[in-house]
Amino acid sequence: MPKTYSDTERTYIKKRLKEEAAYCLLNYGVKRTTVDDLINRVKIPKGTFYLFYKSKELLLFEVLQDQHEIIENQLLQEIHSLRGKATVDNLSETIYRFYKTADDSGILKLLTTGEIELLYRKLPQDVLQEHFTHDSQLVKKIIAELSIDQKNNIDALSAAFRNLFIMMVYKREMGEKFFDEALKLTIRGLVIQMLGGIYDNG
Repeated sequence: MPKTYSDTERTYIKKRLKEEAAYCLLNYGVKRTTVDDLINRVKIPKGTFYLFYKSKELLLFEVLQDQHEIIENQLLQEIHSLRGKATVDNLSETIYRFYKTADDSGILKLLTTGEIELLYRKLPQDVLQEHFTHDSQLVKKIIAELSIDQKNNIDALSAAFRNLFIMMVYKREMGEKFFDEALKLTIRGLVIQMLGGIYDNG
């Protein structure tokens, strides 16, 4: 019979599982991280792991989502400070920093090595669908923060911003020398669409 844990113990165990999963994910990747690795590092029985997560993939995906959410919240805070004074220039620069922060976080490393595909293949379809819906929600939040009268297709705009991550995956193939400038130009074009075609250099 599985051991029962207090709320404090459950909170601690989940926190430790996420910490070790984050470490293993960035250092070993999806394929080389095993449930046995995780339980040995956290020092819990294998049965306890499955009280918290049905699979290692769900744990690893939750860790990625947590990291992504931290970066997103930073973006939304910065965009909130632009309320009433957003221009093509300052909004483009804010979103550019968001993508660079994601790049520096190591999340994109998983995309370039194909590790994220291994993860996605093992995830339930409803979990993936919720993830992609979340991208659309982020764009909606940005638009709401800026009080933009949005006439564009939100899903199309969300897909366009998501495509920037794919673009960043192929940075080396595209040529790193001019990549940052190309990224800035692409973001600027999307921001112009988001702001309704207002060409404001203010």
